[in-house]
Amino acid sequence: MQYRGLLLAGILSLTTIPVAQLQGLAQELGCPAPALSRLKRHTVRSGETLESIASRYSLIPATIMGLNPTVRSGKAAPGQTLLIPPYNGIRVEVPAGQSLKDLAARYRVRPDVLYEVNGCQRSPKVVFVPGVNWSPNEGSQPTLTGVSSVLSGSPLKGNAAISLGFGWYLPNGATKPVFHSGIDISANLGTPVQAIGDGTVAFAGNQGAYGNLVVINHQQGYQTRYAQLGRIDVKVGQKIKRGAIVGTVGQSGAPTTPQPHLHFEVRSNSKLGWVAEDPIAFIRR
Repeated sequence: MQYRGLLLAGILSLTTIPVAQLQGLAQELGCPAPALSRLKRHTVRSGETLESIASRYSLIPATIMGLNPTVRSGKAAPGQTLLIPPYNGIRVEVPAGQSLKDLAARYRVRPDVLYEVNGCQRSPKVVFVPGVNWSPNEGSQPTLTGVSSVLSGSPLKGNAAISLGFGWYLPNGATKPVFHSGIDISANLGTPVQAIGDGTVAFAGNQGAYGNLVVINHQQGYQTRYAQLGRIDVKVGQKIKRGAIVGTVGQSGAPTTPQPHLHFEVRSNSKLGWVAEDPIAFIRR
């Protein structure tokens, strides 16, 4: 699977391969059918809401709203037929003169994942971009709200390397992309972890795969999450300042890799709940 991802990424730059040969190679690599060709149809029943329908298909309501303009008011009437994608994302018309690599850079997804999700097509006119949340104000633009002044800097001092970025990726041995809702920052066990903004501790304890987790609510509807900690140094309700130590790097919960790291998330509050944002937009300001 790891080698298939590398091959898919390489195919994107090969513009002289005949279409038939390219399609044959795609089938040989085991590419799935394009996500937009695998849409399901759901007929709304009495008593159903967008939230309940989204939950049924493991989606967020925004994904359904983005593919179905008739329900962008947030309500669905009984008898309506809705298009349901296989996972969260948005439908995008490919601008003239742009390639999948251009779209991948624009939406901050891996080119090989975008290529595979769309059936390994060479020059599609319309694509499905996984992991991007539809917004009524975005048109075809991604929602990237990480420009707030209330959050800035890194949760770890120094120039720590990022071992796994934000967005969709293919884990080793997996056949479907998985969404990573934050970033993993490499660090030694016991390294102090600091808040990147003033706020109030909303959670401090063990939380399943997150392990030892600290959640801080900030102004302007932002939230940061510091996960898989070794030690927690704050309490729920505590008001803290940017730079305050919230805990230490550990290996609690279910880390994505065996190497010690901090799993860090930034989320923004909306009517759809706490939506994950790319932390890079904040910590590199």
